[in-house]
Amino acid sequence: MERLETTRWRRRKDARPAEILDAALAVFAERGFAATRMDDIAERAGVTKGTIYLYFKSKDAVFRSLVRESIGVTLDRFTAEVDAFDGSSADLLRNILRAISHFILKTDRVVLPKIIVAEAGNFPSLAEFYRRDVIDKGLALLQSIIARGINGGEFRAVAPEHAAKLCFAPFLLAATWKTTFARFDTEPYDLDAFIETHIDVLLRGLAVEKWGRG
Repeated sequence: MERLETTRWRRRKDARPAEILDAALAVFAERGFAATRMDDIAERAGVTKGTIYLYFKSKDAVFRSLVRESIGVTLDRFTAEVDAFDGSSADLLRNILRAISHFILKTDRVVLPKIIVAEAGNFPSLAEFYRRDVIDKGLALLQSIIARGINGGEFRAVAPEHAAKLCFAPFLLAATWKTTFARFDTEPYDLDAFIETHIDVLLRGLAVEKWGRG
């Protein structure tokens, strides 16, 4: 019986960081980064503030961990998929953009970039961290796919750094719409269809085709 209780305690202890991060996400989404206190996170997680400090040294560390365990892990998975993919660059880009769409439209972690934008002026170190660990890595991944397509003769000779930003811009709109404006829609806006239209237009624009052909 004692061994069973010890095992349960250990499982509970191992699960606590994820539970704390889930609670932190909910509080950050409601109050923003500046107004959130460690006490608020502890109360939402059902633990003491001291328990949080066993895993995270500060509120800043909690937020950075949230970004790394969600967006960072997702970016690592995308990178592995790109490295292993042996099909066309158009199919690869389509797959990655759909995966980004799924992350933005289906996960509650989409609120994180909104918080960064809202709090960047007062917390530039967080904005710099997000730029370095998320934005720069994501854009580099998209640039590599576009360069792959150009080198393979699939895509027109465009500037990959500009095309990568064009790839991602509609996702920023989708994230902003979902987290800020969607609650005011008289009818739900079909963001999935919006992203699919973006992917179709983008790939047609990148494709090596003669102008005027449909």
